[in-house]
Amino acid sequence: MASFPTRRLFLKSAAMAGTAIGLNALSYSRVYGANRRLRIASIGTGGKGWSDLNGVAASPAVDVVALCDIDSSVKHLGQAAQRYGAARKYADWRKLLDESNDIDGVLVSTPDFMHAPISMAAMHLGKHVFCQKPLTHTVHEARQMQTAAAKFDLTTQMCNQIQSHSAYRTAVHWVHGGKIGKVKEVHSWQGGQPSWPRNIIRPQGSDPVPAHVRWDLWQGVAPERPFKLDMYHAFNWRGWQAYGTGQLGDFGCHILDPVFKSLKLTSPTKLTVQAPALLPDSWTDRSTVHYEFPGTKYTLDSTLMVTWYDAAGVLPPREKLGDIPASYDLPSAGSVLVGEKGSLVIPHVAMPRLFPEEKFPTDELPVIEGVDHYTQWADACLGNGKTTSHFDYAGPLTETVLLGTIGIRFPDQELIWDAPSLKITNHAEAQKWITKPYRKGWEPSWV
Repeated sequence: MASFPTRRLFLKSAAMAGTAIGLNALSYSRVYGANRRLRIASIGTGGKGWSDLNGVAASPAVDVVALCDIDSSVKHLGQAAQRYGAARKYADWRKLLDESNDIDGVLVSTPDFMHAPISMAAMHLGKHVFCQKPLTHTVHEARQMQTAAAKFDLTTQMCNQIQSHSAYRTAVHWVHGGKIGKVKEVHSWQGGQPSWPRNIIRPQGSDPVPAHVRWDLWQGVAPERPFKLDMYHAFNWRGWQAYGTGQLGDFGCHILDPVFKSLKLTSPTKLTVQAPALLPDSWTDRSTVHYEFPGTKYTLDSTLMVTWYDAAGVLPPREKLGDIPASYDLPSAGSVLVGEKGSLVIPHVAMPRLFPEEKFPTDELPVIEGVDHYTQWADACLGNGKTTSHFDYAGPLTETVLLGTIGIRFPDQELIWDAPSLKITNHAEAQKWITKPYRKGWEPSWV
């Protein structure tokens, strides 16, 4: 097996044209011909990996040729192997990529900290990539993913799949159509209570590693750590700084997506965070992030304030939400865009609402149909249409989210962001968190 990253580098291009719509089986045959297939590998087949795999495999033009998971149990590699019996099975994604001559695209549905290392290795081999959100674990990785996708001319998609739902697409359409006029400010929040641990001390000691888990491979680029049952794998990794990105990282790329899409935002210029002191290993249980963005043609002023709130049961202050009446129950997660002509509520996930309601008769509001986020990527890999959460878009969105996680480390301190140079210009200690060290022998290959 080759050392990491894999030694075989080649470049493959894919033409992309037309409209971003799904195709049924008949239209696939008409456009591509019976022999035109997309051969995919799935790395991480449990949890979201299971739905990602089945979502992409629903395309009639897709063949699943390889599966990889460090956990061979039924809920992970086992169920995937049963459904896609002809696919090769792996525990080590590096070996899969070494044997990838018959693979066109790769799904990366691992914990956050392994998104970029695996995706970068796949892109160096000319593989199209479908990657779970948040796109990466660090800001530097997000920029590298964006750069690599462009350099190698690959079809990419981040899996913030609600972007393709009718609800989010309708909200974006209303803003672009001028329903609420120019936007003055935005408030976005996640007020739910995660099931994974936050704001706790890392447990000491170790537990026996189950026979079906390859703990050595699970740790990947992260610092070596003893196995603890139910503490990291398979789901609780989200609450730990070494592996996940906390509540903001988990939901930011979903909830902030229609804000970015509707207002055509790119990168903030500064941010300030209110949060409690961060413990050494786990993420906080609450934060408020104030971002300042350059204005766009959809904003009222030359700058735009976007405020993010996350804490169990916390909602944005009512007095900041414009025309939304006190009688309206805000969703537990979502966004409010405050405009000149009214306020737009974008729940996560439900159809948007406009206020004051008497100004916006429901029967006069257009509804935009959803598309299939998964088969959209498969279509685009085969030359039909384009993805809407490609890395050129998902990269800046992820950078914004992850800048917020850096700000959590330095509460109440303004951080000034120079996106072109990838630098926090006024805070040397914060700048160190733009990237991170990697375990020896697992260093990613950059471009």
